[in-house]
Amino acid sequence: MDTIISYLDNMFAALPKTAQMQALRQDLLASMEDKYYELKQEGKSENEAVGIVISEFGNIDELIEELDIAVEGEELRLPVLAPEDTWSYMAARKKSGFMVGIGVMLCILGPAVLILLNTLAEFSFLRGLISGDAASILGVVILLMLVALAVGLFIFSGMMLETYKYLHTGFNLPEYLRAEVRHRSNAFTSTYTLSLVMGVCLCVLSPVPVIVWSVINDNAAAYGVVILLAMVAVAVYLFIYYGNIKGSFSFLLKEGEFTREKKEENRIMGNAAAIIWPLATCIFLISGFVFGSWSVNWIVFPVTAILLKVINSVYNAAKEK
Repeated sequence: MDTIISYLDNMFAALPKTAQMQALRQDLLASMEDKYYELKQEGKSENEAVGIVISEFGNIDELIEELDIAVEGEELRLPVLAPEDTWSYMAARKKSGFMVGIGVMLCILGPAVLILLNTLAEFSFLRGLISGDAASILGVVILLMLVALAVGLFIFSGMMLETYKYLHTGFNLPEYLRAEVRHRSNAFTSTYTLSLVMGVCLCVLSPVPVIVWSVINDNAAAYGVVILLAMVAVAVYLFIYYGNIKGSFSFLLKEGEFTREKKEENRIMGNAAAIIWPLATCIFLISGFVFGSWSVNWIVFPVTAILLKVINSVYNAAKEK
């Protein structure tokens, strides 16, 4: 009977989730059960009984034609996701979020290390032991090593999710799986909310160390910048890691940013980010190496994030008009 129930779930996966459809499913299941037990009493084997029941009750196309139900043909041709594929996809998204989060943290901490070494060589215990130029070179080397490690994590993360690329062309989730995914999503909501609150608080409080160090000693303000970048790095990790887990639920349930309209918006914003972020990085490096403004040019990154948010708001406003 489990095979028949799974078959029935797959039949109704693309149909409207209405009370009429649920009642129809129950009636059809009752009829299939009666036929199944009748065949078993006649001496049919398990496989024979299941095969006869499924063949006699037709397929979903015949059901839709008979009931004159309006369902997009494309949705009916989409593959039905199996339980093992569903849970392995969620596990892969979780691992991917961890690696991407760590990679972004490393990219943010790289400039922090560079600023810290320059400050220590100029004002603290490294003064006299290492020149400012040597400290800058060492800081750049460490920065590049961290970025290289981050890029490796990004590539490995992308390769891990490549297996599930076919899901982006569309899929149907059986009702029993959809209910389980929704249950897990609801249970995860409190954890996601807590991570979001912690990340926002870290971002809001991140300028405090700069202000405090500036009051104590103007020459030590760079230490505050280092702490600021570290706090932002942790906040970004929380956003990415827990956001990725939340995104896997939304993707499977086709909610939020994974609705058809939101996918188009994400595609456009992704193209914009692919251009703007490399430009911001170039501005950061040029202003640092050419003009020596390592202590202030970090502001290019939050400004870039704000710029992308403005572009997103403009796009949504234009789309509504």
